[in-house]
This record gives sequence, structure tokens and C-alpha cells, in this order.
Amino acid sequence: MSGTSEGRVAIVTGAGRGIGRAEAMTLAAEGASVVVNDVGGAADGSGSDAGPASEVVAEIRDLGGKAVANTDDISEWDGAQNLINTAINEFGRLDVLVNNAGILRDRMIVNMGIEEFDAVIKVHLRGTFCTSRWAAAYWREQVKAGETVDGRIINTTSSSGIYGNVGQSNYGAAKAGIAAMTIILSKELGRYGVTVNALAPAAATRLTTAVNGGAMSEEMQASLDPQWIANVTAWLASPASAAVTGRVIDVSGVHIAIAEGWNRGPGAPTPADIAGVGATIEELLKTAAPVSEMPGL
Repeated sequence: MSGTSEGRVAIVTGAGRGIGRAEAMTLAAEGASVVVNDVGGAADGSGSDAGPASEVVAEIRDLGGKAVANTDDISEWDGAQNLINTAINEFGRLDVLVNNAGILRDRMIVNMGIEEFDAVIKVHLRGTFCTSRWAAAYWREQVKAGETVDGRIINTTSSSGIYGNVGQSNYGAAKAGIAAMTIILSKELGRYGVTVNALAPAAATRLTTAVNGGAMSEEMQASLDPQWIANVTAWLASPASAAVTGRVIDVSGVHIAIAEGWNRGPGAPTPADIAGVGATIEELLKTAAPVSEMPGL
């Protein structure tokens, strides 16, 4: 490893398994002190277990790295604050926040209950907000005290959110919200020396395996290794990425791309009558870009 995060302090949420584990392990290998956050719940968010976070911490320490475990629920206001305070109290500072924690409760809209919608929105969207809010408050106070900040927030969105996927109106809405939040926070926090970006990852984890039924070739399995994602996270977490902010990066082991969001397409003066509106929209659609689909590998 090249030490791209030497001396930095990072938090990774949902770091007990999958992408989060790979991110935590890689950041530690690159020299960061890492707070490994995970409630240890099932894929649908039920239950809790301190084991996954502790196991990752033990792995990092066995390799000579620095890490502590945290099992706070990041979707709760006080839990998110305690997570940020854990980094500061244990390692003296915070430089990087990786928002990765998430759950799945997929259903078609006609079968989805309010509990399934709220649970997914809470963990993904509210969780990202809560941790980011407390981290931002810390960095603002650092700047007010005359300190120089080189902070990072790295969010996790999804192709389901930015392109759309059947059966995931709750998950996709949360992930689309995270992409929008990423852009907004990049505009708000730049004055404090903080960049905010997001990844739309494709990786083989217990969540994606549940969606895909577990059927993957060896070649596909290799291309979906979470390490591909962790490498991008490590670069974004480093001082080298200081000029990059407000971006969503679509990444797997096959491709890396800059996802481009809502852009104003073809336009015309707004007609004053209903018939004119219809005719104008139909004409504009002839030259508008087609609706994006989820990309394959």
C-alpha cells in the first residue's frame, strides 16, 4: 500500500461486511485510523450483533493498523453524534466520513407497506444526513478555531437510485436522495475545506446476492469484488482528491464513470394553452435523451 491516508482518521458506517469492510480495511492499510461502525443487523435491518464490527477491528489490528469498533445506530440523532465523537475521542480528530450503511426491503409498490418504506429511508437517507450533520458541525468548529480542514464525506448511492430499478421504490428513492444530498452538501461545506462525493457501486455483497439469487460466474464474482470500490474510496479519502467535489462516481470492477444527473435538455417557450403544451412537449421529446437504464457490467 502507498500510504495515501497516512495520519488521517476515518469513519466507515456499515463496515462489518461487504463494501464497508473492504473500505475500512483499505483505509487502515493506507495509514488511516478507522472507526468501524456496524450494528450487525440482518440484511433487512432486523437484529443486532457487535461481532462483525469487532471482527473487522481485530483484522485491522492484526495487520498492524489502528481501529476501534462502534455499534451505534447511525439513523438515530444521538447515535450519529456519538459515532462522530468516538473518532474524536479515540483518535483526536476526524478527516473522513464514509456513509455506507444500508438495508434492503424490496417489494413492488402495490405490495409495499409503510414500515418497509420508512425503514429503508431511515437507514440510508436519514442515516447519511445524521452522520454528515454532526461531522459538518465538527469541521465548522475547527475552522472557526483557526484550524485548517481537509475533510471528506463519501456517500453511497446506487444505480437503482440514479437510473431506477423495479421493486426498489424505497431503496431507489433513498439512494436518489443521497445523490442529491451529496451535490447540495458539496456546495455548503466547501467553505470549510470539505469535499462531498458519492459512489454508485456494483459489488457482490450479501445485499446484492439476495437480489441476484446468488448465481454468479467466477468472472462476474471477480469483477464484483468490493475491493474495486474500496480503492476508489481510498483515493477520494486522500488529500489527492481535494479538487473533486459534488460528483457521483459509478464504479465496478469493469468500469468507472462519472454519473451525470438531471440536465436541462431541449426547451421552448411555454405555450399559453393546453393543446399547445401537449404539442410542444411531444416535439421536445423527439430530440430529448432517452430515459437512462441501469447499466450492465
